[in-house]
Amino acid sequence: MSLELKINNDIKEAMLSKDREKLEALRGIKAALLLIKTGKDVSSGEIPEELEISTLQKLIKQRKEAADIYNSQNRKDLADVELAQVAIIEQYLPEQLGSEQVRELVQKIVAETGANGMKDMGKVMGLATKQLAGKAESKIVADMVKDILSNS
Repeated sequence: MSLELKINNDIKEAMLSKDREKLEALRGIKAALLLIKTGKDVSSGEIPEELEISTLQKLIKQRKEAADIYNSQNRKDLADVELAQVAIIEQYLPEQLGSEQVRELVQKIVAETGANGMKDMGKVMGLATKQLAGKAESKIVADMVKDILSNS
């Protein structure tokens, strides 16, 4: 089942159960997907999975940043709403890899590319981003690549 259909079904369930928090998060996802679908990137009408995943990650990042701002303004009530939406959106992402698994994959990519220093970070990040799309946050991957390349 496509993400769009799953979101639509979950919106119906959230409406029936009167779960306003979940409904708000799901409507945010649906709005983002509709923007992509009507944009120039998608000509076939079907949104590619990579684009769906990157959209969900972007939504999560936006909400986490908003929560940080709310926390810095001493508005814990609003930050909690944003973090609750993050938890709901994360359910639609593929299972995230642990830091050890990410480290192993990055080390494998470094070995494959023959990278030996920070000058090769772009090459390693390009491959790592493709292989770990949706499975790990890019910041974690970037930190791992920097750590491994600086120690080699």
